Amino acid sequence: MKVLVTGATGFIGNYVVEELLRRRRNVIASSSNEQKASKTEWYGKIIYIPFDLENFDDSINYYEFFDRPDIHIHLAWEGLPNYKSSFHEEINLPRHFAFLTNLIRNGLTDLTVTGTCFEYGMQEGNLKEDMAARPGNPYGRAKDRLRKELEKLKDQYDFSFKWVRLFYMYGKGQNANSLLSQLEKALAEGEEVFNMSGGEQVRDFLPVSVVAENIVKISLQKKVEGIINNSSGEPVTVKSFVESYLQKINKRIILNLGFYPYPDYEPMAFWGDTTKLKKVLY
Repeated sequence: MKVLVTGATGFIGNYVVEELLRRRRNVIASSSNEQKASKTEWYGKIIYIPFDLENFDDSINYYEFFDRPDIHIHLAWEGLPNYKSSFHEEINLPRHFAFLTNLIRNGLTDLTVTGTCFEYGMQEGNLKEDMAARPGNPYGRAKDRLRKELEKLKDQYDFSFKWVRLFYMYGKGQNANSLLSQLEKALAEGEEVFNMSGGEQVRDFLPVSVVAENIVKISLQKKVEGIINNSSGEPVTVKSFVESYLQKINKRIILNLGFYPYPDYEPMAFWGDTTKLKKVLY
């Protein structure tokens, strides 16, 4: 079985490729930067095919280009973490839809794509996959529309389709502007105080290694399809999350709560329902 991973050098992509190799799958990895890929531990263990979506050409058969994969895990998405940029809807949406359509039209029969919890918009509480999507920012809207357009393709082509909604993840390799990256930087620089929001917002966190393992498990099965939350299902305040992390690494720093305002693009309290995910995992 050959599994194509696009966006392989991204934060999640590195872990997904490693998980597939751990499961002894034949991996075809792709990204726009081969130099970055060549520095990974998995580079010499997979088939690497460089590809930049900016150079997409619909006259090319990308199913053949990527050596006729049995499964495609599409993780690529440019322009993050700027969730409010019009780039997501104006550039990313049509480009990614055209690329995935090309693969399906030419023979791909099993597709897994990562979405986002931002598709739920400002809805609070336990978020279930059958809830109406109400995205409130360009990133969430672009992902929601991409999913809907891909679902329509199932009327024309026979393929397995899994849409994995990501919540909050953390781990080695995450964006330098992320909460824990900023915290670790403050600790490394010997800062006495860490500036953050009020910390009372409730979120759903998972280690990126677990996120990647779930993505792989979802992609390798066909009994559960459609939208699947990739979440812990365990609501926790951001303040508690930071305090637990500090305790885990045995570090101390004063938390300056309320220094930053709460983001205006996400609700105060939400987490993912895991009922559907558990059908895949257990």
